[in-house]
Amino acid sequence: MMRIYSGIALAVALAATMSSAVGQGSRVEAGVLECAGNTSSFVVGSVTDLNCIFRSSAGGSERYVASIRRVGLDIGINQSVAVAWAVFAPTRSVGRGDLAGGYVGAAASATVGVGLGANALVGGSNNTFALQPLSGQAQTGLSIAAGVASMELRPAR
Repeated sequence: MMRIYSGIALAVALAATMSSAVGQGSRVEAGVLECAGNTSSFVVGSVTDLNCIFRSSAGGSERYVASIRRVGLDIGINQSVAVAWAVFAPTRSVGRGDLAGGYVGAAASATVGVGLGANALVGGSNNTFALQPLSGQAQTGLSIAAGVASMELRPAR
């Protein structure tokens, strides 16, 4: 059992390291993307559907819907997920719908009742956005997961 927790801790540390590297460079923090939803897990992956709101550093907000697909070890049942990302962009000014697009990165989590995870993602319009986890993700249920994540983010209707 300790090996499983050690593996998850290593995967979360890897995702956190990747996320700090993603936020560096010529990008500036443009706001925060906050999402909540539910997960369906399979042994070799999962699908998480989220309702999100982007809160711009420049003021204003915009609603999005997201679907995260994770491939890798994913065993368990999560009933709900809440995650927040710092959004890094080439400039602080993000136009309506600019965050829409595909994202890829690393993901890891562990849950027994209440748990934590991290998803560091890069993508959006011309791969110009980086999503760095803010204090990880909070979730309820029972699961262990680590792998590669992809997310499709679309403006809400």
